[in-house]
Amino acid sequence: MAGKPTDTRKQQRDFGRSLLWMTTLVLVLGGGALLAGFYGITEAIIGLVCLLAGAGLILLLWLLLTLIGKLTGEDS
Repeated sequence: MAGKPTDTRKQQRDFGRSLLWMTTLVLVLGGGALLAGFYGITEAIIGLVCLLAGAGLILLLWLLLTLIGKLTGEDS
């Protein structure tokens, strides 16, 4: 059974990217829903600003680590 060789690095990158997006969505949507449920919609909107800032920091760190990987030649 001959086929294309498995690209485990690509699989790892794709899995990491999907984990990043799932984490961000759970943080923002789940956190926003919990805030709305416990404190009301006005406080949830204020809280969403903070949750989005936190998600932005996670994305910034991911971009930084991706850039470092490309510069070191790890991610070709």
